[in-house]
Amino acid sequence: MAAIREVGGEERKKAMKRISMHSHIRGLGLDEKGEPIYIADGLVGQVEARRAAGIVVKMIREGKLSGRGILFVGPPGSGKTALAIAIARELGEDTPFVMISGAELYSAEMKKTEVLMRAVRSAIGVRFREIRRIYEGVVKDIKFAMARHPFNPYIKVPRAARITLATKDEEKTLEVGEEIALQLLELRVRRGDLIWIDADTGAVHKVGRVKGVEKARYYDVEGVRYREMPKGPVFKEREIVRTVSLSDLDEAAMAQRRAWTSIFGVGLVEREIDPEVRRQVDEQVKKLIEEGKAELVPGVLFIDDVHMLDIEAFSFLTRVMESEFSPIIIMATNRGITRIRGTDDVAPHGIPLDVLDRLLIIPVRPYTPDEMREIIKIRADEEDVELSSSALEALVKIASERSLRYAIQLMQPARIVAERKGRKRVEAEDVEEVARLFVDVSQSVEFAKKWESKFLK
Repeated sequence: MAAIREVGGEERKKAMKRISMHSHIRGLGLDEKGEPIYIADGLVGQVEARRAAGIVVKMIREGKLSGRGILFVGPPGSGKTALAIAIARELGEDTPFVMISGAELYSAEMKKTEVLMRAVRSAIGVRFREIRRIYEGVVKDIKFAMARHPFNPYIKVPRAARITLATKDEEKTLEVGEEIALQLLELRVRRGDLIWIDADTGAVHKVGRVKGVEKARYYDVEGVRYREMPKGPVFKEREIVRTVSLSDLDEAAMAQRRAWTSIFGVGLVEREIDPEVRRQVDEQVKKLIEEGKAELVPGVLFIDDVHMLDIEAFSFLTRVMESEFSPIIIMATNRGITRIRGTDDVAPHGIPLDVLDRLLIIPVRPYTPDEMREIIKIRADEEDVELSSSALEALVKIASERSLRYAIQLMQPARIVAERKGRKRVEAEDVEEVARLFVDVSQSVEFAKKWESKFLK
């Protein structure tokens, strides 16, 4: 049991937020009847593709997609990746989402099928439910007992801590040992934080903040989620839900095997997971599911540039689609009729016909200027870039003539140029300036042709 003993008695920092290209996607933006709302959940337009994706989500929830996959077909920058992410968001917060590119298979230091297998098993979650004994409450007071570091006398480390936790019905003060005190310090636990401590393992979990705690310091803007004050006793039994991937279980089982063999002096260094280890993991997971202690959470494996896969990889994916443990496989391509990699045959999208027969194909058309305008506005809001109407129209013009991705990439450079000129708002002249500094693909090709004799062959 962890070192917890019950005793009697009663400057804001701004975190840097990394914004990804699709961080604004919340779902498919459908109404109650499954019809797409023109602008919703971060998506704009693409009504037909979103309606089709909504039907796919319905099939997944009803378990009617087994043995099949999804293929998004459309030109570059038309939102294929956004739609794949939106499908995963619709399926639930803890739905695993794994994205790989077809080209990744040829850059890894392992077999192509091993790279694909790891991606497949990373996209399959196992949800465990267990009853744990915990101390849960809002921190009303916390004090650390510090001691000098054994190897550096100029550094102090926590030796113990006294923490008071409270619910609506009870208040309890705990004395905790060095291991738990160190976790409290690392998590920067303070008054007003809602936490729980596992009574058996000593693991500390910081859940959020609760308003109204005496002497707690609050800010107008905080990057934390506010929660309700919990009810009941501080010490309780609670059902804990954890979701891990099959790949995580494979790695854990493989690590145990390596540790065991090292005892006998056998230096087992394997980059790939032994199929026997995976078989044992699958058997254990099946047993837990049958006992009601776990449930399978099929996630989404998104393979972009799927035309880069070769005939061996496509054969592997066909077997995966038919297997018992299979994620939802979504592919995307921007190619038309092209050669199947590893063969001399050509096929639609570079995909063998027997694989195409297993796919629900969803066409994704290019965006209209009006749709591009709305997408740029959403991205500007997500990236905290203030655009004037003239700057917005300049970006829409660039997106229409060159590409939407290129236009979106110009927003942050334009913001920096505007700030150097003493303005918060980006104007059209800022967009035009950065468009001269940063060229798009077509301009880069023209540059290469013009100075071809100067480039190395």
